[in-house]
Amino acid sequence: MQSKITSGAMLKAMREKPPLVQCITNYVAMNIAANVLLAAGASPAMVHAAEEASEFAGIANALTINIGTLSTQWLEGMQGAAKAANAAGKLWVLDPVAHYATGFRRAAVADLLELRPTIIRGNASEIIALAGGESRGQGVDSRDPVEQAEDSARRLAERQRTIVAVTGAVDFVTDGARAVRIAGGSALMPQVTALGCSLTCLVGAFAATAPEDLFGATVAALATFAVAGEDAALGAAGPGSFSWRFLDALAAIDAETLDARARVSVA
Repeated sequence: MQSKITSGAMLKAMREKPPLVQCITNYVAMNIAANVLLAAGASPAMVHAAEEASEFAGIANALTINIGTLSTQWLEGMQGAAKAANAAGKLWVLDPVAHYATGFRRAAVADLLELRPTIIRGNASEIIALAGGESRGQGVDSRDPVEQAEDSARRLAERQRTIVAVTGAVDFVTDGARAVRIAGGSALMPQVTALGCSLTCLVGAFAATAPEDLFGATVAALATFAVAGEDAALGAAGPGSFSWRFLDALAAIDAETLDARARVSVA
């Protein structure tokens, strides 16, 4: 069950050789996602246009796709980039934001799933619905607890032959056979827009750093977020001060701290 490389070792390796991560994400998330990657030690590139997304996917070390502010042209860029990443042997991460909300989103995610994402990250409601269950999600908000999505995540991972990360109060990661929970973070995190979207980008960065251990890399990304969230909450008066403190906390984490404080347990 244990990763051969510790989360701290992955963080150190990422900072020593920053991976270039193509982040096709939404308008709301672009700024915070880029800053999160920079604080953690990776290199973000917000390249989404259909005219260049596929070409850039062959250059980047990893691709992340988030359907938060979906449009027809963005979807063309997403599909082209995912196909190019597959052709180049590059990994890619799917964030199916509120995919159950409209027919356009449902069709878009169905098409993207056909392109076999390496990793899927979503909240509990998104993962339950993606696995074929009925969730209580409304818009981008999760109305379901993570523990209620664990069986759905396992089924989805088996069906898609991928790694599935369900994020919330206590995160859950599975590849269908193995599964772990990651505790930590802060209750203020859901009050800061696009932190979850930013986490998807960070998963891509860790995965690019340790492609030989994608399960461990996913866990490492979530554990890094959890520890940073705990630290940021210590002096925060509310979501506003938490937001900038989170970036500072993320930048301040070192390998030893991450390994000492990551709360990962076998599920």
